[in-house]
Amino acid sequence: MATQEEFFSGIPKIPYLPSAGPGDVMCFKHYNAEEVLMGRKMADWLRFSVCYWHSFCGTGADPFGSPTLHRPWNEGTPMESAKKRLRAAFEFFTKLGVKYYTFHDRDMAPEGSTLEESNRNLDEITDLALQLQNQTGIKVLWVTCNLFAHPRYMNGAATNPDCHVLAYAGAQVKKGLDTAKKLGAENFVFWGGREGFLSFHNTDVAAELKHMANFFKMAVKYKEKIGLKCQFLIEPKPKEPCKHQYDYDAMSVIGFLKHYGLENHFKLNIEPNHTTLAGHSYEHDVVMASAFGMLGSVDSNTGSPDLGWDTDQFPMDIRNTTLVMKTIVEQGGLQPGGLNFDAKVRRESTDLEDLFIGHIGAMDSFARGLRNAVCIIEDELIAGMVKERYSSYSHGIGKKVEEGSASLEEMEAFIKQNGEPKVTSGKQEKHECIFNHYI
Repeated sequence: MATQEEFFSGIPKIPYLPSAGPGDVMCFKHYNAEEVLMGRKMADWLRFSVCYWHSFCGTGADPFGSPTLHRPWNEGTPMESAKKRLRAAFEFFTKLGVKYYTFHDRDMAPEGSTLEESNRNLDEITDLALQLQNQTGIKVLWVTCNLFAHPRYMNGAATNPDCHVLAYAGAQVKKGLDTAKKLGAENFVFWGGREGFLSFHNTDVAAELKHMANFFKMAVKYKEKIGLKCQFLIEPKPKEPCKHQYDYDAMSVIGFLKHYGLENHFKLNIEPNHTTLAGHSYEHDVVMASAFGMLGSVDSNTGSPDLGWDTDQFPMDIRNTTLVMKTIVEQGGLQPGGLNFDAKVRRESTDLEDLFIGHIGAMDSFARGLRNAVCIIEDELIAGMVKERYSSYSHGIGKKVEEGSASLEEMEAFIKQNGEPKVTSGKQEKHECIFNHYI
């Protein structure tokens, strides 16, 4: 790579400098990749990944303004800029010190006028990606297919009322799975941005859900056919661009998967900004997915809860990162998933170094969250209080309820013998005060 054009000249590999001051933002103050916590390196707990679309395809344009991010890798023909973009990305990954990246098929290579041309473009660019991966040791955390941007998908992909469109989506996913195998992707994500509806009046909801389930079953069969060893993930989001998206939140997706017998083939990729759009707290879907053994990966970003759309900001709130990392550590980690920064610099942050600063700050925030989570878990104070709160289920009638062997007749007999239950404080404020001690 040394013989290639340098896109981030003057920016060295980001160092770990724990004694750096508040104004020193081009270094890690908390993220120490080799530090061991609970028997595992920090890098292995966190498994950071950079997303391709925001970081290297984003232009800063919005519905009210033209592009503000004029990147040097966006010059030339579409294929020329695609190759420049890829080299710039790997320079960034290397200098930042991350081991993984994620992309949509249409981020990596431009869409052609036919499926065949699109596939040829993708083949050519992923040949270069594989070469750069081999040179650097950087891997693909996950691949996904863009089944929402092209006009053909305006009424959905797997839920489109026209089977011709669903067939195109299927052909695109087939190529996406081939690409995932070629590049050694550890996961494959399905995000159904157009899988929903704007009005009940023209929508057969039952048919669309069935078609989407059958679409996923086709993907499972093809994955098995080609011997692709990766984890399938579905990413929930309640709305935008649809008024209502079928993958509304973690529990909606889990219910869908169980209903159609797909729960053993998929886990969830949770994006907290999507979670808050659904009206939940930041950590809600991470906790709920983990409780069902369905948390596979996290798109680590945040939003502005006072706004009603997806802002994809870098996560900087230590309370939030602590709650997420506590859940991840308690379930034994995210592997083969990771923490993917589905986040973008603001359109006003136009310097190339801003791209580094956003990622550095987010990585440090999650490193602090990890350290806090480990302290909480190792101290066992909060866990002990929760255990005590549910202690009635460890013996007697409570144990029978826990085991699923109790009956309503036994419930009645127990109350007749023991009378009215005592009122017991939940001690919420005490739990919150103790949690704050670790932050």
